Amino acid sequence: MNKLMTLIAAAVSLAGASVASTTTVNAGAVLDKVLETKTLTVAVGTDWGTMSFLNDKHELDGFDIDVVKGIAEHLGMQAKFVTPSWDVIVAGKWQGRWDLAMGQMTPTKPRAEKFDFVTYFYSRSIAVVHKDSKATKLSDLDGKVVGATAGSVDEQYSNHALAPNWIGAQPVEYQFTPGEVKAYESGDIMNQDLRLGDGVRLDAIVMTQESFPKMIASGYPFRQLGEPLFASPAAIAILRGDKEFSEKIAAAVKSMKDDGALSKISIKWYEGVDYSTVK
Repeated sequence: MNKLMTLIAAAVSLAGASVASTTTVNAGAVLDKVLETKTLTVAVGTDWGTMSFLNDKHELDGFDIDVVKGIAEHLGMQAKFVTPSWDVIVAGKWQGRWDLAMGQMTPTKPRAEKFDFVTYFYSRSIAVVHKDSKATKLSDLDGKVVGATAGSVDEQYSNHALAPNWIGAQPVEYQFTPGEVKAYESGDIMNQDLRLGDGVRLDAIVMTQESFPKMIASGYPFRQLGEPLFASPAAIAILRGDKEFSEKIAAAVKSMKDDGALSKISIKWYEGVDYSTVK
């Protein structure tokens, strides 16, 4: 029996050594690959609005594209872009086809089981009213009819049901209590309803601040009411398992924050607003 137990113990020890050896070999594998090829392969979208889109030359352009180029420059390599669907990205089954993903992913705790995150953007939600509205402060929306996109954090906020599940989330302060919240499947229809006039169908809408300047530029007779309601972080996603690579990306983004490069890219793409900080 003692001899048998000795053999079993030896086998377990050998297996453990094998696992440890595999882990050591794989540690830094992504970083080794990108350093060897001098290429950073990044997943982006072709129709993600200001984040990334195809310009008139049918080339990828946008905020995320410039951020990636800045990271690649910091690492001394070139950026290569691939365009998988968002559901494939968040599923985490990348199989080595790209090294990191853009798209301003909200770094939730469940997602952190699959990904390392590097925050590079803060999305802010605001209350918007018709220019003819008599509201001068957020509390003036108490008892009013407020619209929001169905299933969004904006709808959850309007219904006082927002439970932030992103990493480092702070409790949300509700600054008004609507009498009714209208959920819209289409943001365009919601905007058109407010455009009809103050109180015709809506008294206000809750939306992302970064989308607001283009709305004004398009001729919508709206104005922002008060300061942003809350901010949620948006991050670069990296598959867990290569701490050294994640740290390199984090260092590159920190460098871009410290020298103002990230702020300049945000100001360039988001109508003069710096979304690289929480405020």
